[in-house]
Amino acid sequence: MPEQAMQTWELWFPEAAATGLLFARARIGPTVVLWVHAAPPTLAVTVREGDERVIARGEGLQRTGTQLPMTCLALQGGKVTRDDRWPAPDDLGSLVILPGGEVGTLLAWWHAEDGSAWRWQVEFSNHR
Repeated sequence: MPEQAMQTWELWFPEAAATGLLFARARIGPTVVLWVHAAPPTLAVTVREGDERVIARGEGLQRTGTQLPMTCLALQGGKVTRDDRWPAPDDLGSLVILPGGEVGTLLAWWHAEDGSAWRWQVEFSNHR
């Protein structure tokens, strides 16, 4: 069976501790969009191919707008961009990384217009 292509996404909180703190790290199938739940105000992101070759970076990615529970990271060329926003219907099916590195698939999303409440469904699965 051929080995599946993989990417490693590393998300650091550069303002924590003396030299930064790993926020989340995951090996996932290739993607150009990765949602983050509860991202810190600043992120440094490195994306690597399965052979550990760096394919994209985002340094000093500051929170955009008001504090929201969801952040969308996107690969654009060799750069990672950040957009803090609510998921839209077109975002369903996207991958979401949680603090620590667990990754699931966004199945459903709802939020109150004033941002005071939200409800979401994420599916986690794995195989050996």
